[in-house]
Amino acid sequence: MTKRCGWVTEDALYQAYHDEEWGVPERDGCALFECLCLEGFQAGLNWLTILKKREGFRAAFAGFDPYVIAQWGPDDVTRLLGDAGIVRHKGKIEATIGNAKAWIKVEEDEGFSDWIWSFVDGEPLKPCRAALSDVPAQTDVSERLSKALKKRGFRFVGPTTVYAFMQAVGMVDDHVDGCDWAVRPDR
Repeated sequence: MTKRCGWVTEDALYQAYHDEEWGVPERDGCALFECLCLEGFQAGLNWLTILKKREGFRAAFAGFDPYVIAQWGPDDVTRLLGDAGIVRHKGKIEATIGNAKAWIKVEEDEGFSDWIWSFVDGEPLKPCRAALSDVPAQTDVSERLSKALKKRGFRFVGPTTVYAFMQAVGMVDDHVDGCDWAVRPDR
């Protein structure tokens, strides 16, 4: 029987996300942008809700191409507010457009991926959590990264959202003891 982290439900989509994506180091800047945006949309919601709508988000947000999204304006916000395939929250939609502009600046200055990963010295943190109750909602690193993102113009990037992002993209490996993925050599 497969053993997973305690937050994973019996939903097959959730299990595949845990098994194939969550905690796997992501270095592609555009993929990191997508994940950061989706984590912002998740704020106040269950991650499974976002996973079920992820393809809808990708279609609505031009594959999360920041160069396309950065050009959008009020008409695009209105269009997206009518799209049932995504979470229709005006502030989060507007933040995604603003975040695309901020992403481009970071990408042009130093490379978004390099900049993000510099907060963990380029290597995943491996804190070895004994149980799900040992996994924090945020850390000093997520607080620093949150402040740095906000300083660069990003929104919906509080320290808890940023920590979830860090876990998702493999900047921190929070697979708990007893999870089959906590001991995988490719992690």
